[in-house]
Order: sequence, then structure tokens, then C-alpha cells
Amino acid sequence: MGIRRLTREQARRIAVRAQLLDAERPDDLVATVRQLTLLQIDPTSAIAPSADLVAWSRLGSAYRPEQLKQAVEVDRTLFERNALIRPMSDAGLYLAEVPEWPRMLDWLEANRSFQQDVLALLAERGPLTSRDIPDTCSVPWASTGWTNNRNVTQLLEFLARRGQVAISGRVGRERIWDLAERVYPADVVVPTAAEALQIKNERRLRSLGIARAKGTEVPVEPAIVGDTGEPVEVEDTPGVWRVDPAALATVDDFEGRTALLSPFDRLIHNRVRALELFDFEYTLEMYKPAAKRRWGYFALPILHGDRLVGKLDAIADRKASVLRVHAIHQDVRFTRAISKAVLAEVDDLAGWLDLAKVELPSS
Repeated sequence: MGIRRLTREQARRIAVRAQLLDAERPDDLVATVRQLTLLQIDPTSAIAPSADLVAWSRLGSAYRPEQLKQAVEVDRTLFERNALIRPMSDAGLYLAEVPEWPRMLDWLEANRSFQQDVLALLAERGPLTSRDIPDTCSVPWASTGWTNNRNVTQLLEFLARRGQVAISGRVGRERIWDLAERVYPADVVVPTAAEALQIKNERRLRSLGIARAKGTEVPVEPAIVGDTGEPVEVEDTPGVWRVDPAALATVDDFEGRTALLSPFDRLIHNRVRALELFDFEYTLEMYKPAAKRRWGYFALPILHGDRLVGKLDAIADRKASVLRVHAIHQDVRFTRAISKAVLAEVDDLAGWLDLAKVELPSS
């Protein structure tokens, strides 16, 4: 049998449904993160932190940020690692990762007493922020970047990679650290690295719906899934894709909705895939000078059905209690129905943010 061929519309629908952005909204935060595999932490809050925006775009205004804090810090149904929030049921997959390189090993060996000091302090007084932990290192960490001489933070990062410490929670943007045994469940199962890689590829494909087997490295989380799933071709795109087999059974049974997405949303995070499947070009422009921005400081991609149709340039003015919409950029010409649906989402966003009104751009 030959490789199955999908239309781009079918491929988009698989991707949208896999990301829980179709009409059938989820109603449980932990189950949502389990399907998405992660929520990315980013401190930018021009509108709201990315993790909260991603949760809101799936769960709607019933979601409150306190629920995420409760799940991570109290219920321990979610955990933070490497600026990503993941389901605690997947903890073993990431504890199986022990990336070590000679410079790291040499530095840890030179600072054995420093390690013992930190672990003993956490055992006695934890959880603690890094500023609460004395720097007793023998050999400072040398770097040409921002980590230079940040010895406590660097040691905590290395010990977290080894599964000896973990992030227990946050105070504002500051991480709170504790012994890993107090954060992860006692019965966590840690597979081999090879087993973990295979399971993570399967989880990632289920979350993305459709992805490439191989590709260039991207920040935060791989966009590739190896040989898991089934091979398919997609019209007007080169090469072979991998698809979650379960998604193929319902590929033509789709009902969409309109959603405002975080700039870090996994639906558009892989810019190449977004261009190939959705004809959607996007760049996060908050690091660009204002005069060089096309779409805005923290523009939110706009999903309508199975199409990415534009970007919302807005900012939450909390002092004035106003969601200020600077522009709604149309990648395709908005119909009356699209305009109405987008404005309804804007109103819903303002309500979720507890802002009193929306200020739209003058026409």
C-alpha cells in the first residue's frame, strides 16, 4: 500500500484538534497539560503570562491562574522543569535525561563540598530560593554570559538535571528549590533514556497531531517525532510527515472555533510547520525596535476554524483597567462572521483579565 495523502485542510484540522483548539473545549487543567505535554513559562505579561494564555485559550474564562499554582505547588499534579510545566505523570521521562558534559562534571567535582552544603541546607530548611542559599563554592563558575559567577543558581540547575533537587514553586518570578524527593512522587518510574525518548516522541506526536520525523533543532522543545506514528504526504508540501494514527480516524469530523493564541503556543511555535500547513508567517517582535515591528510587541495569533487568519496587537493596561487593541492585522480578508467572532474573543479576553473595557483602534 502507498503512503496516505492528506489535503492541507485535513492536516490543519488534525493539528488544531490535537492542540485542543477545536469546538470541543476541555474542562480540566491537568488533563489539558497532559495532552499538550507542556506549558511554557515566559515572564512577559503584556497581556498575560504565556502559560496562562495557553490555558485560557483551551479552557476559556473558567480557568484562573491560581489553578496552575495549586496544581504545581500543592496538588503536585504538575511540575516545573527547564521553564516548562509538565504533568507529574511524565516526571520519570524527564528524570531519565541526565545531560552531562566534561566541563559540568569537572566543576561539580571541584565543588563537592558546595554540593553537600546545598543539599544539607535544603534537607534542613527547604524549600528555599537561590538567594537564601549561601555561596560556598571552591571554584566559581566561569562564563562569558549571564551565568558567570552565579554559582548557586548554576549548581541548582545541575543538581536538578541529575534529579537531586527540583523546583517546588515560585514567589513571583523567583523559583523555590527543594530536594527532589519532596517534589516528585516516591513511586516515580524512571525508564531508560531510549525508552523515555520513544515515549516522549509518541506523546509529542499525539500533542501536535502531525509533525516531521527529523528536522533542525528548535528552542525549548523538539518539533520532531522520529519514526513514531504513520507516514503521510500533505498536498503542496515536500517530503513525508508523521501523523498520530488516532487522528486519522476522525480527520473529516471537525468543528472549529475562534481563538486568540499566545506567541509561544505550540500550534505556531514551529514557524516552518506553521508556514507549510497554515500559510502563516509569524515572528515574535518584542525584541525589535518599535519602528521595525510589523504586527506588534506581543501580537497574538488568531485562529478561526482551521485557519490562522491574523494577529491581534493589544496590551493590558491594568492601571486604567483597559484592554487596548492597537491593531487587528488580517492575513486574509475577514468576513463579517470572522470579525464578529474575533471581537467576541477580545471581549472574553478582557473579561478574563478583569479589565473593565476594551479600547479598539479607530477605523
